[in-house]
Amino acid sequence: MQVTAVLTVAEEGGFVAYNPETGTTSQGETVEEAIGNLREAFELYLDVFPCR
Repeated sequence: MQVTAVLTVAEEGGFVAYNPETGTTSQGETVEEAIGNLREAFELYLDVFPCR
């Protein structure tokens, strides 16, 4: 499944990753880490709110 990831540079360093479809947000020191953490947050979201 492909989802949108909006990445921004965090003021304190690193990156913030946001998925507008679900509202999930995460962060990481690198782009790869931020996306990986967002993927994990998205999977947890789907555990609570499964697709129909």
